[in-house]
Amino acid sequence: MATRIREKAKLRKENADKRPFARAKYIRISPFKVRAVLDLIRGKSYFEAEAILTNLNKSSSLPVLKVLKSAGANAENNLEMNKDDLYVAECFADQGATLKRYIAKSHGRAGRILKRTSHITIILDERQ
Repeated sequence: MATRIREKAKLRKENADKRPFARAKYIRISPFKVRAVLDLIRGKSYFEAEAILTNLNKSSSLPVLKVLKSAGANAENNLEMNKDDLYVAECFADQGATLKRYIAKSHGRAGRILKRTSHITIILDERQ
């Protein structure tokens, strides 16, 4: 039987991360390709990261830019933060579900194709 459920829920809520974040799930780009872009913006200010992603010629820069803008909007609207003080505290891409497809090969065999997806998360924070 569960005990002290209300107290535990209250403690979890108090210890929850108060930083603004945004997450995009099931993006049809391999997480390996997304991580290369995320490494470029980690630790940068909000506007600097936005400028990098706007001018970057990578396929994964557009979804990452959308997540960054969403995190900035969450910071402004939900937590009353100023975008000038924000920077990219954490950003990571986790592996999502993999779509398994097959292509015909010679001698009646089938070749497997793995279409990978990723979950992109960006967490912003204020500079002190």
